[in-house]
Amino acid sequence: MSKKTYNKLVRDKIPEIIKADGGIARTRVLNNEDYLEELINKLRLECDELEANRDVDDLADIQELVMAIAESLNIAPGKLAEVMAKKAVSRGAFKKRIYLESVE
Repeated sequence: MSKKTYNKLVRDKIPEIIKADGGIARTRVLNNEDYLEELINKLRLECDELEANRDVDDLADIQELVMAIAESLNIAPGKLAEVMAKKAVSRGAFKKRIYLESVE
């Protein structure tokens, strides 16, 4: 098997899957700062994939990353939902599909 370099954050079971497939995964555990940075990088990539594929798997990855970012920032899931609800009341949600073109 030839060596391939990835240098990216992966899901927890990926090294086990690589081993089961006969490969050797070289990994390291990120510190808190690097972990948050890589979560955000991964979120950008998953957003690009969602734009290209419009697939529920990509959307699930985005949701997983948002929750991991919140946890990394010590934001409880309930707090995130609370802030979302408050913003929906004060500023609205995105259900009406309003696209602002300009303001005069």
